[in-house]
Amino acid sequence: MKTKIAVGLLSALTLLFAGLALWSAVAFIVADNWIANILGICVIAIVVFGVWALIRELRFGLNTERLARILDDEGLLPQDDLPRVRGRIDREAADEAFEAYRNETQADPDNWRSWYRLGLAYDAAGDRKRARAALRDAITIYRGA
Repeated sequence: MKTKIAVGLLSALTLLFAGLALWSAVAFIVADNWIANILGICVIAIVVFGVWALIRELRFGLNTERLARILDDEGLLPQDDLPRVRGRIDREAADEAFEAYRNETQADPDNWRSWYRLGLAYDAAGDRKRARAALRDAITIYRGA
């Protein structure tokens, strides 16, 4: 619940900042200086990109949360029981668990559940980039089903 509150607060602050930036951009655009006009256009472009990125991340979070709930309801969500060393997941144990999920995904590449679990295994192994990619694949396959 704390995470959702933090995400809501940060999203609201981002949108407030975007609104203030757009207000400033309009002031730049109506100025009688071509440099100010270009700055205003650039600010608008940056705000549009920032809002797009915010929406994309929020959708990703909501979708991964939805899939996690489904897996949990089905009893298929992996338990976070990997051993830890000084608060961090033991790398060897994470790599061992990763192999099982990778094999599961290779055996059934059209199953969003296996991609989701593979994403969690990548995350446990410390590979955030591949974790997000696997979770995006799980979302895509889920939507197509």
